[in-house]
Amino acid sequence: MYLTDRSAPAQTDTEHGRRRAPGRKVAPVVFVLGTVSLITDISSEMVTAVLPLYLVTTLAFTPLAFGTLDGVYNGVSALVQLTGGHIADRVRNHKLMAGLGYGLSALCKPLLLLASSIATLGTVLALDRTGKGLRTAPRDAMISLSTPSEKQGRAFGVHRAMDTTGAMLGPLAAFLILRAAADGYDAVFGVSACVAGLGVLVLVLFVPARGQVTRTNEAGNKPSDEAGSANSSPPVRIRDALALLRLPRLRALAGCAALLGLTTVSDAFVYLLLQRRAGIADEWFPLLPLGTAAVFLLLAVPVGALADRVGRRVVFFTGHMGLLTAYALLLWAPATPALPFLVLALHGMFYAATDGVLPAALADIVPEQLRATGLAIVGTSQALARFCCSLSFGAAWTLWGDSAALAGSAVGLLCCAAVAGIVLRPKDPTSTTDTAGTTETTDTTATTPQGSG
Repeated sequence: MYLTDRSAPAQTDTEHGRRRAPGRKVAPVVFVLGTVSLITDISSEMVTAVLPLYLVTTLAFTPLAFGTLDGVYNGVSALVQLTGGHIADRVRNHKLMAGLGYGLSALCKPLLLLASSIATLGTVLALDRTGKGLRTAPRDAMISLSTPSEKQGRAFGVHRAMDTTGAMLGPLAAFLILRAAADGYDAVFGVSACVAGLGVLVLVLFVPARGQVTRTNEAGNKPSDEAGSANSSPPVRIRDALALLRLPRLRALAGCAALLGLTTVSDAFVYLLLQRRAGIADEWFPLLPLGTAAVFLLLAVPVGALADRVGRRVVFFTGHMGLLTAYALLLWAPATPALPFLVLALHGMFYAATDGVLPAALADIVPEQLRATGLAIVGTSQALARFCCSLSFGAAWTLWGDSAALAGSAVGLLCCAAVAGIVLRPKDPTSTTDTAGTTETTDTTATTPQGSG
């Protein structure tokens, strides 16, 4: 099984030719969705940048309480992703489901002004993550369906780079607001709500409507035989979605994503640990995510293109080794001025090598009419694992201290990466490797779920 395996459901020669046609490098819809994500991430990261410090210092939350909330922040979206992905495939309207998700998250931002207890904060964050869960798989499906197989890594890299531009501007905006406003946290939450509304507006006005997000041919036009395919295929049923679990490579990717997610410490904890190790003042804390985002922005597109050429498995595991190195620096490196820069650089490299590479690897595994569902299955497994990691890491920090908790995560990540490397290693002696460094197999008999068309 391969993270880079590009075998897919049986295709006609015409469709195969469309996938191999040079065409434009990145479809216009990728840039539009990237703009929506950029604006939305400015809003989200303004909150994310100040929330750990706000909860721990202003509301005096313990690490365990914060870990619970952070787990909710990640776990709820996991529970909703499958629903959002399946409904988007069933109604064949990815834009509608993505819009509902973005809209719900935007409505939650002003509610943070009213939340002051763990119960109310947990409810608001759960609703916000519900919106994220609804929108993630349909959005990524629109990107995947508009891009040829051999350019998936580049397309997701472009989107993630634009998304990360917002993630970079969000903490900077929060930092400036905190310095300028008398009641800084409330001002951050209020401005965040306004920006989120703008992102929804761009989605509604500029993302192509239902049925218009399709792959283009060499001339840049939608092929005539594909134009009516979405309407002619039978409705997607629940058993079709469940049949995806019979795909060995999908199960392998979902299992490995979950395994590695169990030892992936959340960003908020990484920034809190870095602040403690490096002695960073509270006023500079909101800028820490800026460092991760800057590196992610610089590397997202070239790393995505590299994954298309040399293999997504290699890039994926290299990113996790970078994260493991960041853990080691937080545990044992002296508190020098270079420490924050090194840790944040490795943290950003980890996201550049994994965040877009994983969904790109699914393009040749999941049939087009079930693309959002397949993306949701892998995303759900990863998010649920990170939910468990947040809870366990917060509990370990409370019971044994931050160093013991991080050391346990580092050892666990090393072991999980070794297991995942074995599961995803090339096994099929009949496979052939193309010039792009990816692998194709000739056996496609088990790749199309029954009834999926």
